[in-house]
Amino acid sequence: MKPRWASLLLLCCCCLGRGVARTWPRSHQREATALRESLNRHRYLNSFSHENATAFYGINQFSYLFPEEFKALYLGSKAAWSPRYPAAGQTPIPNVSLPLKFDWRDKHVVNQVRNQKMTQVKLVEDSEYPFKAENGLCRYFPQSQAGVSIKGFSAYDFSDQEDEMAKALLSFGPLVVIVDAVSWQDYLGGIIQHHCSSGEANHAVLITGFDRTGNTPYWMVRNSWGSSWGIEGYAHVKMGGNVCGIADSVSVVFV
Repeated sequence: MKPRWASLLLLCCCCLGRGVARTWPRSHQREATALRESLNRHRYLNSFSHENATAFYGINQFSYLFPEEFKALYLGSKAAWSPRYPAAGQTPIPNVSLPLKFDWRDKHVVNQVRNQKMTQVKLVEDSEYPFKAENGLCRYFPQSQAGVSIKGFSAYDFSDQEDEMAKALLSFGPLVVIVDAVSWQDYLGGIIQHHCSSGEANHAVLITGFDRTGNTPYWMVRNSWGSSWGIEGYAHVKMGGNVCGIADSVSVVFV
């Protein structure tokens, strides 16, 4: 008898580091050496400022990796993948008033943080999409089934206009951005203000909100390295100054 459900198990790496497998030999000695380097790096990163809000760095799940290993495994995105459009092709941003604090998580439209190494399992009934040995177009599922239809997207450069970027977030939804996340290997919490360049975009993340209530306003950034990283899987990045290149390559998806 045919099973009721056919499992379409997609065991693949996320596009942020796609197709990369760990090829370095692991040993206690190698991991101990990497950890010693991490401790030296943490002292350097924590020496820049002693403000309470400033980011702090220390031992986490990536401390046993050398920086070149971390980059190869987790930093695979390129800004060139996000096409740039002339202003005429962009969706205009409404001139809305910005609240002091906003987060799309409060609207229940953001999924929980997951690890980028695996995708979700999608189950489909055999009867809903039976195999046909013939050429032709793929058949779409009916609109009555749960799912998301993408209507379009726009790409922006907000490098000098982070207030406009906040308006786009408020009006359109969470923003996909590509940042320089080299120093994020060691991030534990606080607001990232230093240690990031805007010239080496290498990691795609999702901005879900912002907080301007304190002395240092910041973006709420959802990462893809599991909930044990950072602030329950999130990073806080200073608003203004294009820290980590967070405003250089911004995309909005319309659903």
